[in-house]
Formats: sequence, C-alpha cells, structure tokens
Amino acid sequence: MPIVPATASPSSLLDRMSANPWFGALPLADRQALLDSAELLRLRPGEMLFRQGDAPGGFYGLLGGLLKISSLREDGREAILVVLEAGNWIGEISLMDGEPRTHDATALSAVEVLVVPQAAFTLLMQGAPFARAIAGLLAARVRSLYGMVEDAALRSTRARVARRLLLLARGDATMAPQARPAVPVSQEALAMMLGISRQTLSVELKAMVAGGAIALRYRRIEIVSAARLEALSNVSP
Repeated sequence: MPIVPATASPSSLLDRMSANPWFGALPLADRQALLDSAELLRLRPGEMLFRQGDAPGGFYGLLGGLLKISSLREDGREAILVVLEAGNWIGEISLMDGEPRTHDATALSAVEVLVVPQAAFTLLMQGAPFARAIAGLLAARVRSLYGMVEDAALRSTRARVARRLLLLARGDATMAPQARPAVPVSQEALAMMLGISRQTLSVELKAMVAGGAIALRYRRIEIVSAARLEALSNVSP
C-alpha cells in the first residue's frame, strides 16, 4: 500500500474535497492545512485501510472510490455499518480517545485516500473552529447510530429498507443536500447493512417495486418515487 505525494494540483484537490458538506464548511485555512499535511494512499479492491483493533493512526479523507466500514463475526458473517464515498473523512474517533480502531475499513473499488498524520490532526484540534467541526462530525455519527438502533427496535423491515435507501440516496454518511435518483449499491451489500438475509431483502424490494417506489437495476436501485419511499419509511412493525 504505497503512500505517494498527491498528484492533483492544490486548487483542484481543494475543490474536489470541498464538495463534501462537512469539509466544505470548514474555514479555508483548516481545509488547506489538512490537505497540505496529507499524503496519498492508494488501495486496490479488497485491501484494508485499517482493521478493527488496530492502534490509532491517521485522519483519512476519501479522495476517490468506495470504502466500506464493517465488522466480521467469528462465524464469518459480516455487518456493514456504512459505505463511504469520495469526500468523506474518517478516523477521528481513535484519534480522540486513543483507543483501537472500532471497525474494519476495506476498499470496495480502487481507492485513493488522503492520510493526515496524527500529529497534524492534534495540532489542528488546538484551534476552536476545527475542534467544533470534529465535534459536529462525531455528533452526526452518534445520531446515525441512534437512528439504526431505533430502526431495529421500532420499525418494520420494510421501513428499515426504505429509510436506508433514502440515506444512501444522499450518500449515506455524506448527507448531501440533494438526493440522487439511483443508489449505487448491490442487494447483497444492502442486506449486510441492514443485518437481514438476502431472501428477506428480496421480498421487501419486490414489494417496493410493485408499489412504484423503486426499480431494480444491475448493482443499483433507482428511486422512482421518493414520496412513496418516504411513506414506506414510517411503516410500523
């Protein structure tokens, strides 16, 4: 996993990463400091950025590709917490508390990651604007986790599927203001995100197709009616 200097020009790199709502809201000086301190890490599909239990390392910005955050049980069953798209930043939790990495981070495609050393992250945390931004990032992650727990306890399987599709349409962790008309996720990956069987998911998706909410395509799901999907997201068990 070679680390190499970034090849993009500073201005184009800043523009690309600033499309992410969290990074784009940082003061320009903090955005520039993050990028100036970063080196580029390239991963092939299947390579891991870090493993659950690894010691704290850097703060990572996903420049290109898809990265899944997951856990693997002893019996080999995998649970996918989130699939990250370009623009997202991860790794702050272990840098904040000094504890080991909480999950695996694995490349789903060819991936380019900006690696900010721990020392540079610690220096930026001394500034109030960046520290507040990291606090906001952590708060968003906590809200997302609370939502998953609530969904599992209180909502029907169909509602859980609908709600995850609506999240994925906005980039999942990215939470972009504008939803996309299609979700680039396989049904297998979606089932692992929800902790349900592939067969159970298939039943729910077919019902959504029949109801005019979605259309199934190869390795993606088109959202035909966001309003109908929204209505399904509130269905009780």
